[in-house]
Amino acid sequence: MAQLTGSVAITGGRIVPVDTDPIDSGTVLVQDGRITAVGADITVPNGTTVVDATGKWVLPGFVDAHAHLGVHEEGEGRAGQDTNEMTDPNGARMRALDAINPAEPGFRDALSGGVTSAVVKPGSGNPIGGQTVAIKTWGRIVDEMIIKSPCSVKSALGENPKNVYGERKQLPATRQGVAAVIRDAMMHAQDYRAKREAARRKDEPFERNGTDEVLVQVLDRELPWSQHTHRADDIATAIRLADEFGYRLIVNHATEGWMLADVLAEREIPCIVGPMFTTRSKVELRGRTLANPGRLANAGVLVAITTEELQAGLRSTEVNTMTDLVATLTKVRD
Repeated sequence: MAQLTGSVAITGGRIVPVDTDPIDSGTVLVQDGRITAVGADITVPNGTTVVDATGKWVLPGFVDAHAHLGVHEEGEGRAGQDTNEMTDPNGARMRALDAINPAEPGFRDALSGGVTSAVVKPGSGNPIGGQTVAIKTWGRIVDEMIIKSPCSVKSALGENPKNVYGERKQLPATRQGVAAVIRDAMMHAQDYRAKREAARRKDEPFERNGTDEVLVQVLDRELPWSQHTHRADDIATAIRLADEFGYRLIVNHATEGWMLADVLAEREIPCIVGPMFTTRSKVELRGRTLANPGRLANAGVLVAITTEELQAGLRSTEVNTMTDLVATLTKVRD
């Protein structure tokens, strides 16, 4: 990736740093592509390009913790649709990384709206969708954009996986079946881990399995379990499965999370909430409310807000609306 050179100073704006209080009429100094100083009394070196941000907000780059950038390409139809490998209910060995096209227009939309990093995930068509990857939102080759790979394993409960396989008259066609697929996969991975360890102790050869290797990392709490779930009953199932197998659970969407806010807080289960600006387009979204992230946060739940934008990356209009929302929440905090 090309590196920025020279100095740029963004001056006069209301700066909202990552971990300190907002700074009115502050300055952000950037040298050779890196922020070197932030504050109210920053000396701007001679020859620096000055950007006047008076009357504006200066925010850090947003991180979207749940996106499908580059795996579901805008305007490409089936040719650019690589979100779900819906031929195997257990896709733990699949990697979103292997399907990301950095030329997808959604990346430009993301940057124009201030989203500089994203966790790209497989879709929710399978009970176990595959491995996620954290990337920067610019670059020619995805390998140069990686922040962390893998960073979690995507799983889905509820309507999406049961509809995909139910239409084919195969497991899973119900919520019982979806949970059973996940439970069977975890038990198989437990057995695989025990056999692998026994072979190592005896210094015997062992045939590796990509699916179980990934799930063992989940069982060992090396990789968190990113659980797509909307309804409160599905959130309860996600918690039940996590309790049974001991993995680290992150609830994705959490549309009805507000109904179980105290439970999520008590168990210290983080939630990635959103997308926020949608209609109640399916039965699972009947309990959707814009108050959800606030109610969760007030209960003590660690909350992130996602735009997601399933069909076309991250649209700048939606991201800009998210920017306005963050600014409003910061004003309320102040």
